[in-house]
Amino acid sequence: METKRIPMKSILRILIICLGFATFAFSANPSIPQEGGKQYAEVISGNDSLMVNPMNKKLYGGPEVEAIKTWGIGSPNSNGLGEIFTLLQGHYFSLIFGAILMLVPLAFLAHFIVVGQKKFSHGKKIKVFSSYNIFVHWAAAIPFVVLTLSGLVMIFGSNFGGGAFVRFARDIHGIATILFVIFGFLMFLMWVKPALFKLYDIQWLMIMGGYLSKEKKPIPAGKFNAGQKMWFWVCTVGGFVMAISGAFMFFQFADIETLRTMALIHNVLGFLVIALLITHIYMAVFAIEGALSSIIDGHMGEEEIAILHSYYYKEINA
Repeated sequence: METKRIPMKSILRILIICLGFATFAFSANPSIPQEGGKQYAEVISGNDSLMVNPMNKKLYGGPEVEAIKTWGIGSPNSNGLGEIFTLLQGHYFSLIFGAILMLVPLAFLAHFIVVGQKKFSHGKKIKVFSSYNIFVHWAAAIPFVVLTLSGLVMIFGSNFGGGAFVRFARDIHGIATILFVIFGFLMFLMWVKPALFKLYDIQWLMIMGGYLSKEKKPIPAGKFNAGQKMWFWVCTVGGFVMAISGAFMFFQFADIETLRTMALIHNVLGFLVIALLITHIYMAVFAIEGALSSIIDGHMGEEEIAILHSYYYKEINA
């Protein structure tokens, strides 16, 4: 298989575009100090003014903030998604994220202890990913992981003491979003065809990809198995939706009800992303011996392909 080389000019163009977007993001960032190092809220005067959002003055002010204090189930002061948003954002979202961060790794630890790691002969290797595939994958994966970590810092901001560190995480979150959108889109175009679901993916799901068994028998899967395909769509399409909802919250160019909706969507997708990212890392690093090397050097052992990607093995040997 011929290896594609990435022209240096193309890489430089991408870096220049990213730098331009990053500069724009910082220039529009309300957390950047104003007037001699003071934050926006410190510059303006008056209690109500302190509550007015610098990006959208129609969002909320003193009266609205006071009304929130009396909200309760069925309260006459609540309206739209305000009540449910406050309840979820203030009490349950962080608990759900915390549960995912604890329970998913524990489940995989149990899997590793009970079922163990799948091992295959790595004698003969087959080229499955080009240099371009590898570059785009990591160019999208690195900012994606940064997004996840910085997002968790914001979710558990109070545990980190708030302040500068959490604001820094938010700034990094914005820059990483730009990088992910660029390279995530390239990754989408690159792998959308092999990531389309096939009928045999149902069989894969029914046997959980063979990961609950120690047997070595051919598993119905193409170049990407059903689990990898699910991750692809959540990571790309779900990631793009999160980028859009995140942009609404970051720049706050909508009414309060729209922003609440965007925040709810962002968090719910976040549950999926965190759970599947942990799954993806476990599968690549622990579940299959040497699996990570395929997206580093582009090669995969023939036996591994024949067993875990049987339809793809038949395709390349047809």
